[in-house]
Amino acid sequence: MKPPPLFLFLLHLLLLLFIATNATKLTALSPTPSPTPPTTSKSSTSALDPQQIRALQSLHIPTTRDPCIQPSPHNATICDNSKPFRHLISLDLFNCSSDLSLSFTALKSLSSLHSLSFTNCRASPIRFPSHLSLSLTSFSCIHSLRCLTGVWLSRFVNVTDLTVSYTSINTHGLYVILGNMHKLKTITISHANLTGSLPRHLHLNLTHIDLSNNKLKGKIPTSLTLLEDLEFLNLSSNGLNGVIPTEFGDLISLKNVSLASNSFSGPIPDSLSAIPGLVHVDLSNNQLNGTVPRFFSELKELKVLNLENNKLHGVLPFNASFIKRLDVLKVGGNGNLCYNHSVLSSKIKLGIAPCDKHGMPMLPPPTKESSSGDSESESSDYDYDDDGAEGANEKKGHHHGPNKVVLGVAIGLSSIVFLIVFFVLLSKWCR
Repeated sequence: MKPPPLFLFLLHLLLLLFIATNATKLTALSPTPSPTPPTTSKSSTSALDPQQIRALQSLHIPTTRDPCIQPSPHNATICDNSKPFRHLISLDLFNCSSDLSLSFTALKSLSSLHSLSFTNCRASPIRFPSHLSLSLTSFSCIHSLRCLTGVWLSRFVNVTDLTVSYTSINTHGLYVILGNMHKLKTITISHANLTGSLPRHLHLNLTHIDLSNNKLKGKIPTSLTLLEDLEFLNLSSNGLNGVIPTEFGDLISLKNVSLASNSFSGPIPDSLSAIPGLVHVDLSNNQLNGTVPRFFSELKELKVLNLENNKLHGVLPFNASFIKRLDVLKVGGNGNLCYNHSVLSSKIKLGIAPCDKHGMPMLPPPTKESSSGDSESESSDYDYDDDGAEGANEKKGHHHGPNKVVLGVAIGLSSIVFLIVFFVLLSKWCR
């Protein structure tokens, strides 16, 4: 008997559903093909010039990695993007090994450098190749290269930034170093045993001058006051003398100035009031005389004012609001300088005494024991309360005169003795 067409149709449909269902399961169970690994493309940046790698190796500078990508712990590098090989444009060496030895050949291969810095690298300096000397725009030497000469440094005629610190320089004057550095903007030569005087001619594009802790002598030349772009000036700890030029106020861009620990004399020039952006002024440890100018309180940006250990006198012209605005104010060590105690509280420690009615420093109040009093007055630096004398008198009142308890006992004993004598005499009289 032949099956009905409807039955065949349903059987055929079930067969199709079974095949489709099992095909989906097989596809789900089949292993997913692993993705094709991406092809490693060549780095967009090229490697360092092999000649410069060999130059670094000859200087005993570790080059286990590409210095342009991963500098070693003893150097920092910056490279350009030239092809087929990159070249060093900045090299900072610090905490060098004792094996560091500069060679002319190695330095010649590094003539692409624009910036070269040594920190704690006690190698002996050698003559730099002319190409390297001319290509450098920044040179720094801190605790390094043992001893330099002014002529050696003068070859870096294109530098804009020069730093030599804690390294002795043998030269016959600062001009030997700076004379041909017409592009120089910042100079730091400190703790370098630098001798001579300040040069009479300075390049007008200087913005930063630090010649502190040297052996410079002489006066401040007027050429220094022509640097309208100068923002930082530190001439502290030298042997400079004379007066501070009245033209000092022409340094209209100045923000930080330190002339401390020299032998400057004369008054503080009023022309400083023309420098609106002054933030830090240190004139301490000199022989400046005259009064403290009032214009300091009108400098809105001022945060540090150090005038201690000079020969200034008179009344300090500052009020409490100005002193509170400052981060640092030091005026101690000026024996004839005092403050107005009706304007400033004695709680403000200034290191100077209050003024008397004649505008002279008041003597500290007398103390009972001179030795202890002297030590107390020295430790307080004359910063005692204005009514200290009254307090001292009150204390004296408490210590002088008989004690009440002792006085009562004495009166009582006297009364008993009197009664005994009275009764003895009375008994004799009655007999």
